[in-house]
Amino acid sequence: MKIGAHAQVFTGRLDAKGIEAAIDATRRAGFDIVEFPLMDPKNFDAALAARLLAARGIEATASLGLTAATDLTSPDPAAWRAGEEMLGECIDIVHAMGGSHLTGVIYSAMQKYMAPSTPEGVGNAAVALHRLGDRAAAKGVRLGLEIVNRYESNVVNTARAGLELLRAIDHEAVSLHLDTYHMNIEETDLWQPVLDAGDDLGYVHIGESHRGYLGSGTVDFDAFFGALARTAYDGPVVFESFSSAIVSAELSNTLGVWRDLWDDSDDLAAHANAFIRGRIRSVETTSLH
Repeated sequence: MKIGAHAQVFTGRLDAKGIEAAIDATRRAGFDIVEFPLMDPKNFDAALAARLLAARGIEATASLGLTAATDLTSPDPAAWRAGEEMLGECIDIVHAMGGSHLTGVIYSAMQKYMAPSTPEGVGNAAVALHRLGDRAAAKGVRLGLEIVNRYESNVVNTARAGLELLRAIDHEAVSLHLDTYHMNIEETDLWQPVLDAGDDLGYVHIGESHRGYLGSGTVDFDAFFGALARTAYDGPVVFESFSSAIVSAELSNTLGVWRDLWDDSDDLAAHANAFIRGRIRSVETTSLH
């Protein structure tokens, strides 16, 4: 199991300096993976990232949330065509970096909708993601459907709903992505959804209920890590936390990051790395009891 951190734990910029800063901070904190948010893929230097990752011995994944202009569930054909094109570019970037996962809200806009999703919209997203699955598989990339709360998408908010969308997509290169922050809002508990996902779980975000220091909120991490062990999950486990002091203004506004729960990235990250590895090791030792 590889442990990682979201790049915006360390920097709100992904220019050359920001890419290098994120990779160096990831290594300094003891993580194996850095997750780059590809909200602006056309201006992301994948070649530079690939060189720095290889030199530092760090792996990369990528994530993003679509917008209204790239929403795969939109009734506007121009929007879902733009979304599919953008996701294709992101798959190419992940491949160029030597990465293996592209994940996030890749099925709809990452926003609060004022009405339920439509069967036609969800069906269109499923068809587009099946095509993108072909492109991803050819590049050795796995796509992840991040299950987010009701204020960030109207398509899938629980693991079981995510499984329904996954069945509609019907592609082996597409899997589920569970996030403890969102699960803590929408799921009944943090144990059963992991078991429901089973082998379809391909990516994990670890976040506290308030997106601050792990262990200082209400997320039931013991249940969650216990369920990961029960299902023998072995994919990426990536720490995600946001502070408006670090996160880009665009993402800060989208996610509603209105307060700063931390101001020291290195301390936060080192704590998270130790916390996650400690929980994993704690579960492993139960076999000795």
